[in-house]
Amino acid sequence: MGWKNTGLPMSQNINHASAPPLSQMLFGDNTPKKAFLTALVVGTILTAINHGDVILGGSAPSLLKVALTYCVPYCVTTWGAMMGKRSQWLRDEVVLGNRPVR
Repeated sequence: MGWKNTGLPMSQNINHASAPPLSQMLFGDNTPKKAFLTALVVGTILTAINHGDVILGGSAPSLLKVALTYCVPYCVTTWGAMMGKRSQWLRDEVVLGNRPVR
C-alpha cells in the first residue's frame, strides 16, 4: 500500500502505513513556490545588508555570494516545510494509535 496524491492537505492525505515520500514533502503543498517567494524577499534584504556598501560604491558584488545569499532562505524554507510535514505525520500517527508516543 503506497502513498498517492489525492489533492487533500498533507495531514489528511497521508497513508498511515508509511511516511509520505521525500518528493511529496519537498514539492507538495506549493513548497517550492513559498520557498521561492521567501528567498526573493529575504534574499533581497540580506543582499542589501551584506553587499549594500559595494553596490552603493558602484561596484558589483561577487555573483556567487549573491546567489548563495538567495539560496540560503530557499533551503531553510524548504527544510522547515519538510520537517513540519514530518512532524505532522508523526503527530497523526500518535493520535491514531499507529505509533507509540516517544
